[in-house]
Amino acid sequence: MRKKKLLRRLFPTYLLITLISLFAVSGYALSSVRQFYFAQKRIDLETRAGLVRGQIAGLLEESAGLEAACRLLGKTEHITLIDPAGKVVCDSRRDAARMDNHADRPEFRQALAGRVGSATRFSDFFSENMLHLAMPIKVHGRIAGVVRASVPVTFIDRALHSIQIRIALGGLVIALLAAAISLYITRRITLPLEEIKRGAERFAGGDLGRRVAVPDSAEIGGLAEALNRMAAELNDKIQSATTQRNEKEAILSSMTEGVLAVDAEERIISLNSAAARLMGVHPRKSRGQYVWNVVRNVSLQKFISRTLAGRPMADDDGMILNFGGERFIQARGAMLRGATDRDISALVVLNDVTRLRRLENTRREFVANVSHELKTPITSIKGFVETLLAGAIRDPEKSTRFLEIVVKQTDRLNAIIEDLLSLARIEQESESDQIALEKTRLADVLRNAIQSCDSRAAQQNVAIELICDESLQAKVNPSLLEHAVMNLIDNAAKYSRPESGVEVRAARAGGQVNIRVRDEGCGIGAEHLPRLFERFYRADKARSRELGGTGLGLAIVKHIARAHGGSVSVDSTPGRGSTFTIHLPQE
Repeated sequence: MRKKKLLRRLFPTYLLITLISLFAVSGYALSSVRQFYFAQKRIDLETRAGLVRGQIAGLLEESAGLEAACRLLGKTEHITLIDPAGKVVCDSRRDAARMDNHADRPEFRQALAGRVGSATRFSDFFSENMLHLAMPIKVHGRIAGVVRASVPVTFIDRALHSIQIRIALGGLVIALLAAAISLYITRRITLPLEEIKRGAERFAGGDLGRRVAVPDSAEIGGLAEALNRMAAELNDKIQSATTQRNEKEAILSSMTEGVLAVDAEERIISLNSAAARLMGVHPRKSRGQYVWNVVRNVSLQKFISRTLAGRPMADDDGMILNFGGERFIQARGAMLRGATDRDISALVVLNDVTRLRRLENTRREFVANVSHELKTPITSIKGFVETLLAGAIRDPEKSTRFLEIVVKQTDRLNAIIEDLLSLARIEQESESDQIALEKTRLADVLRNAIQSCDSRAAQQNVAIELICDESLQAKVNPSLLEHAVMNLIDNAAKYSRPESGVEVRAARAGGQVNIRVRDEGCGIGAEHLPRLFERFYRADKARSRELGGTGLGLAIVKHIARAHGGSVSVDSTPGRGSTFTIHLPQE
């Protein structure tokens, strides 16, 4: 149903009330004027009829001269003399013999009853309304006849018609004024309400800064003030809620942990960017979706169902979820309660522990490798020492050979310890920024590293070639960089074919300074490359131990490169050699 405007309700109502009041007053005024005119005319006729009665009363008994007296007295008014039987005795305007009996006339009956009677009716003779007033004539205490005075009332109707026209014109003017005043009053009421309505629509649209004008009317002004107070309080609450929401979103966005909220039906309520990244979903598109439609991970779905069911984990560390192979997510869950203290949703915190798992695995492998690497020479030393103690020391040839093996294993054990200490020292100095870097010519550093490996290269009959611009400089620690390059050259010489070459090249490329050591050895399989720089990792364990390697050389190279703010990479093809590259930042 279409709603009407307040203006269309108030204005016709006010105008209708005014018109009804105007019509009522006009009708009452016309009726009062008419009654006044008729009352005055009756009084006048009663006076004249009384005068006529006094003059005619003495002539009734003689019956002589009545006609002449009646006509004389009726020059101004119409006078009729009627006997008690209703017969017209004489009439000032008409022939009495031709007139009807008046016994049934109301004014005549009232007069016979001893009262002054009056009546108004249309006269066929005069063709107009006539006012008749009858008065009894008493002779010796009895009614001897009735005298009636009559006068036309057309002039009264004309006077009343003139008054009606004036009242109508005045009423029209008053109606127009009333309409204008009603419209003015209605607009004064509706305009502030319309302004309040527009203000409320602005508030509903979010524009809470502007205020509604307060009119001078107490009621409407109170409404406007209440609306302004509501807008101010609502604005404060929205600002507070927005600030809290922004703070919450900033906190959630800055968290490395993923935060996921789901309702009782396992639909996603909200999640931060870290949770979306961990689960591999879009943060906005996922809201409102069921978890199983967004994340295809059975373990996470079971964990959420268990959390919603109110079954917490056995320990405080939560549950480790496997997200596809080598990716592990630690999940912790808690119930969220509503205002009625009912469990309505669950909060899940996700933390990527893949790196920690890898570090833990690396630590275990490192401990195992260290134990193995240390145990091997120690076992060998102990075995040969026990052999010597058992009597082999008396045999000069065997004792000499056994002692040489003990010395060799001792040197290997010492090399392992030295490399471990070097790694620990490099990591400690790198973390504490104690490694001093200085602008150095790389050609000098590379030349010193090559000279340190000349004996190994000569044993393998391998030629080492240096390609480096003498002006090339970088901000490095000369001794550490020399150690790293020396390890790469030593490995290249070990695994190169006899009478082959090793190329050491340094050059600028892509905003970096790259130091490449390329050999022509047996190469390394692709499956070994990702773990090649781990501690004690060997692609060919038997040959590495045979050549005296500790398994820590490439790990030392990696940490030295990181200490310089760079990195190390390898490119190798089995049967065609390997290329190790140290990438240093260009100053």
